[in-house]
Amino acid sequence: MRRVLGALAVSASMLLVPVSGTAVAASPPRTVITDGAKLAGIKQALRGGHASRAQRDALKVVLDKANTALTAGPWSVMDKPATPPSGDKHDYLSQAPYWWASEKTPENPQGCPYVNKDGQRNPEADAITDHTYRMWAWDAMYYLSLAWYYTGDAKYAKRAALDIRTWFLDPATKMNPNMTFSQIIPCRTTISGTGIIDSTQSFSQLLDTFALLDSGAPGWSGKDRSGIKAWLTQYLDWMRTSPQAKLELAATNNHGTFLDLQNATIAAYLGHRDTARKIVLDAEKNRFPVQFAADGSQQLELSRTMSWHYVNFNLTAWGRMAELGKNLGIDVWKYRAPNGVTLRNVVDQLIPGALHGAAGWPHQQIGVFDQSIAADIFHAAAEEAHDSDAAAALKQMPLPAGGDTWPVRVSCFPLDPPNTSAS
Repeated sequence: MRRVLGALAVSASMLLVPVSGTAVAASPPRTVITDGAKLAGIKQALRGGHASRAQRDALKVVLDKANTALTAGPWSVMDKPATPPSGDKHDYLSQAPYWWASEKTPENPQGCPYVNKDGQRNPEADAITDHTYRMWAWDAMYYLSLAWYYTGDAKYAKRAALDIRTWFLDPATKMNPNMTFSQIIPCRTTISGTGIIDSTQSFSQLLDTFALLDSGAPGWSGKDRSGIKAWLTQYLDWMRTSPQAKLELAATNNHGTFLDLQNATIAAYLGHRDTARKIVLDAEKNRFPVQFAADGSQQLELSRTMSWHYVNFNLTAWGRMAELGKNLGIDVWKYRAPNGVTLRNVVDQLIPGALHGAAGWPHQQIGVFDQSIAADIFHAAAEEAHDSDAAAALKQMPLPAGGDTWPVRVSCFPLDPPNTSAS
């Protein structure tokens, strides 16, 4: 599961307080996924002293995570012990998590060929640190930027800027803008696009991170902004033209959804709104009929050994796609496919599992059955699609153990699969 950044106590004095008893107007940040007006309204409520209990509690959890991130990291792809086939440690490197050696013998020390065991993570993959450091670093950047936005405390923004420069910009430590060697399978030399999921599953949160810092964060300079835009331009080009990306774009399951989401968010942040709109509209038209049956079931994800996880995983991408679409003038929640299915229909398929766990889910789910992972998409459905069934389920189902931070995030947060990596 996603590594929780921190469990430090946060005193009430750390929260925003009224200034001379009056609320301070907050201009909406130009966030890509999240509704900036909602963030500004929450900020004003916190500063004016009229925030809800849920918002105050959620902010405490966000600040716990941000406070831990102040002393963790910074992380770099240069820290991994292994070197990619390119010979350049600036290239991201990871191993496919569900692939295992056949049998290692003196005659076959590598154990070739590697075979797939869906949902069973090979601990060999953990020896390469890029995928874990990527997760920790990108989460830290997001929570630090959100903590700065709500509190105005410069220490959060400055640390976020340091983490971003270390991972993306500093010549000595930066990641090259490609995922050529992501989720490699030992003993194989064929090109595959599946490893791109290491990036796409959570990269979209960074576009909101950059946008929050762009709204006036101390320590985030014009040079930083131009540097990250140059890096993103190269990354988007690789994500649309490389052999690996072309294979991944053709994927019909969650892999294709997440790559569309990532490319659209990068394009939107770079100011290419027409490109972003086209990606979202094409995703509706082309992916809905393939991924969603008329009854709202997701057959491609239900075929997995961790079906509960993967139906939620794919819907996290669609929830974020809908949030992006809203900022682009597209209502994904209202889209109805030729077979009649809507995104709300798909979300409501999860309600029995969220309420009753494995007893309410007649599909395979090896490992832990975490009912709470449906919370964000239920929040989104309740607020954006006025889904009363999802709203009712939220009141009865288990919420995330670390605290429900939706009231201050107000967007579906990327869902990392069990054991820190996806496939």
